[in-house]
Amino acid sequence: MKPVVGVMQAWTCIVISVFAIVILSVIGALFKSNHHSLMGSTDDPQVSQGPAVAATVFSAVIVYVVFLVGCGFQAYLHMRENRRGAISLS
Repeated sequence: MKPVVGVMQAWTCIVISVFAIVILSVIGALFKSNHHSLMGSTDDPQVSQGPAVAATVFSAVIVYVVFLVGCGFQAYLHMRENRRGAISLS
């Protein structure tokens, strides 16, 4: 199987996905626990809506996990292709 995206795009996607997973997981955990820094203002969601907002943030984490798996597979295909001594024209 041949990679669809380039090496730099695959590794950039991996790095961005890892950072997004970490950051969004922390934000989701704060919303789930109704932390005052995210739920304390009048413009913020009501305290009863904290778990619903956390579920939405955790669904975004799942999307980034899918990106991480896909881009990781692309990076794996590039590494496998380089071990075989293939010549890259791009």
